[in-house]
Amino acid sequence: MVAAKGMRSAGVFLLLFLLNPAFAERINQEGRILGPAPVVTNAVLFNTAQADAILSAMQIFPVTNAWNEDVSRLPLLPNSDAMIAQISSDLLSTRRTLRAFQEMNFVLVPDSQPLIPITFVDYPDESDPSPYPIPSNMPIETWPSGTGTQTLQQWQQDINNTGGDRHSIVVQPGAGFTWETWQALLVGTNWQASNGAKFDLKSDALRPAGWTSGDAAGLSMFPALPRYDECERGMVEHACRLVVYRSRKEYIYPATHYASSTAATQTNVPAMGQHLRLKASFAIPSTWSKEEKAILLGLKKYGALVADNGNFFSISVTPDDRWPVNAFSHLSSVGITNFEVVQSTGPNGGTRSPGAPAASAGPDQSLPLGTPATLQGFVSYTGVRPAIQWKLYSGPGTATFANATQTNTTASFSSAGVYTLLLSADDGVHAVAYDAVVINVFSALTLTIARGNANANFSWTGGSAPYVLERTDTISPPAWRSLLSTNGLSATLPLSGSCGYFRIRSQ
Repeated sequence: MVAAKGMRSAGVFLLLFLLNPAFAERINQEGRILGPAPVVTNAVLFNTAQADAILSAMQIFPVTNAWNEDVSRLPLLPNSDAMIAQISSDLLSTRRTLRAFQEMNFVLVPDSQPLIPITFVDYPDESDPSPYPIPSNMPIETWPSGTGTQTLQQWQQDINNTGGDRHSIVVQPGAGFTWETWQALLVGTNWQASNGAKFDLKSDALRPAGWTSGDAAGLSMFPALPRYDECERGMVEHACRLVVYRSRKEYIYPATHYASSTAATQTNVPAMGQHLRLKASFAIPSTWSKEEKAILLGLKKYGALVADNGNFFSISVTPDDRWPVNAFSHLSSVGITNFEVVQSTGPNGGTRSPGAPAASAGPDQSLPLGTPATLQGFVSYTGVRPAIQWKLYSGPGTATFANATQTNTTASFSSAGVYTLLLSADDGVHAVAYDAVVINVFSALTLTIARGNANANFSWTGGSAPYVLERTDTISPPAWRSLLSTNGLSATLPLSGSCGYFRIRSQ
């Protein structure tokens, strides 16, 4: 609010806003602010806008998890070239390129989803026990884009005896779990599968050593899938699930199971859990689809984990019927030799090693346009000093930092509005530490009073409607009374008394 005494001359005064309350941001491994934790109230299929909104707010496994680990700077295995050559030569000459298969789907369920018995027929001793929170609309692998005219129930029952891997994935975002099966089948009204696995999305914990899962490597499939929501944003923010023709009789972190007769001594054959990445030098054509660009960017940064054996060098994407025609057609021109094998970091290495930095961007602020924000960031670390960086995350204009590489600096803004600034600390080993601060930059509210013969002319700028014009005859103590409320920027009122104090409030 602003106040002016008397009506002898015009005056210009500032309005100070209350600060916005601070809030804790949830920021994922890509530095994307997730917003409030998702709330799921009914079973939501993966290929819907409702699912997109839920998924975009989820932290799928911790930022330290192998699926979320930035592998773009990890060293190569000494035998990377030999392993890539082996992966390629194992395949037919017509299949030595990357393929994207639309196969793995899922359903999101509330914490209250009823538990349903499911019988495990082949690997009950390596399955997490029944019951599972299975909804009636649980999709089975390749539905709907690969199942023709069959209804979901018909595909659940496999009425044509199509067979196949028939994976299923049920995700509970609230509690933070996923249940995954292999060869799921609805027999009458009863569910069965060859294997079932439950994963805690809040933890880096693995399945017991030697146990399989819905995937041969004992890995979760859900975090590996390029989804519609993230491709729309332009970046796959995790590693992909990779299938190679042959793997050796060994598993490495984070895998827990092998599925091969090839001796472990044949180290040019990849192990389950082997981490590959797309070479940084691969030029992604600008004319390719945004889905292809999103996947390839993710493969450069987060790579892919060997999860199964098959007849292609392939990754799994969701069989979403919203994908454009030929959304992934160019990927089949990306040869295997564009990939390389990195040195895996293990359960206590890389992002999971001790000494990760932490960042605090300081308290939220509110200030008038033209006044620089004094940023009070803080970064804690042990060992190597991390690279510090401020950047504009969102806002209606530009933000100019006095020194964006210092925790304590200033930021100036080009226009009024709400800005989010992101502070990061990157030591090149751990997950980048992020924190955000919200700066409310307001246009100063000014009040001008001009006296006429019988009236007072009031005008103001800044702030936002509605406005309330008030008067008091004594400033100490004040006894403000409302003269008018308006959405306009001016008012003319008759003179009343020889002197008074006036203020304008923006609500």
